[in-house]
Amino acid sequence: MTASRTAAHSWISARGRRRGALAASSLLVAAVVGACGGGGSDSGGTTITLTHGYTDAEATELNTLAAQWNTDHPTSKVKLSFNGGNDNALQKTVAGFTAGNYPDIAYQYGSSAAQLAKQPKLVDLTAKVTAPGVDWNDFYPSERDATTVNGKIVGIPALVDNLSLVYNKKLFDQAGVAPPTDSWTWQDFRAAAKKLTNAGNGTYGWSYVNDGSEDTVWRYLAMLWQAGGDLLTSDNSKAAFDSPAGLAALTQLRDMTVTDKSVYLDTGNQNYLNLFNSGKIAMLWTGPWDLSSITSDVSYGVTLLPGYNGNHETISGPDIYMLFDHSAPRQQAAIDFITWLTSPKVHLQFAIATGDLPLRKSETTLPEYQTYLQKYPGDKVFVENLDNVKHVRPNIPTYAQVSTAIGQMVQSVLLGQAQPQAALDAANKQVAAALAGHS
Repeated sequence: MTASRTAAHSWISARGRRRGALAASSLLVAAVVGACGGGGSDSGGTTITLTHGYTDAEATELNTLAAQWNTDHPTSKVKLSFNGGNDNALQKTVAGFTAGNYPDIAYQYGSSAAQLAKQPKLVDLTAKVTAPGVDWNDFYPSERDATTVNGKIVGIPALVDNLSLVYNKKLFDQAGVAPPTDSWTWQDFRAAAKKLTNAGNGTYGWSYVNDGSEDTVWRYLAMLWQAGGDLLTSDNSKAAFDSPAGLAALTQLRDMTVTDKSVYLDTGNQNYLNLFNSGKIAMLWTGPWDLSSITSDVSYGVTLLPGYNGNHETISGPDIYMLFDHSAPRQQAAIDFITWLTSPKVHLQFAIATGDLPLRKSETTLPEYQTYLQKYPGDKVFVENLDNVKHVRPNIPTYAQVSTAIGQMVQSVLLGQAQPQAALDAANKQVAAALAGHS
């Protein structure tokens, strides 16, 4: 289980979460590790620092690529610095500004973009992404949107994911239910989940993480968008989810959980994976990060999320590299390195080593992409599903507060503590207050 697959879409650091915390240290990057402020001018060259929270396969491959770059660019070198885990990335970077030892490049969750966009040392990449070799439009739209704050490009895509429907083939066969298809409706999904549920032996059709965290929120957001709604207005100034679309999505969740009792409510401890592996849960809405935790004896399939009126939109939580200015030579070296690191052939090499999804559409046209699919056949649908990402969560400093309100709203309905419309109204007031307090 790899670092990006444990926290790829953690849009608020409170979601420290997920499939185990990231390691407190990593010997895998020792060969090129350096202190955050360790960049500078060597004799006859420039050295920059990249901070990250990768462990395991990602750390190993990033180490390999950094060493490759340093061999090929003896006058423009990069040092890697492990920041203690990506959940600490924002805090460590902000502390670096105070101490004066901030990195040249920092791996950050997409949720950090709005906060760090205010830093005077941030490198504005808006004009720079038009340079030869960047091919900005080759990145998936959701990735480009995640790097943009108030019209300014503040980062380069580092990782992308999405939610798809993962299902246990054996449970479908045993229940005599036809397997999911990419044309399933919400009604098809609800009916199948009900048939796949057996209270007598503790089997559930679906699982939903109901701890009120962002893990609770982002599945709801996919349903909200499918139904034609949105979280906030286009200028991010007001709530927009208290709508017919918001009600439809929340009612579907209520009906499946409270009425049908076909949903296992996970408390945030990710026990749903153990239950999926033991044949007690038939379907998950999850991402590629969970595939490596599915045991080899489970025959599973992957397809698109069930849709609403033909809309099978999904959700993604891209992570980004953000660049900070120390000097003109170091800034240029950082741009050159990150352009190379995220170029199609180099990133596909990284993806083959780690199982991360391709960052660029052109990666799927390279011959080596077939090697990737042979090694990670379950990722094929996740890659194709990147075309079904039409929205990103708003890049605003108050997103954590907005997420908390939505998480509490969904949680209260799934626990049977509130009716959908009353929960929507209560959350609407919370979000309005949060937005007004930071207008």
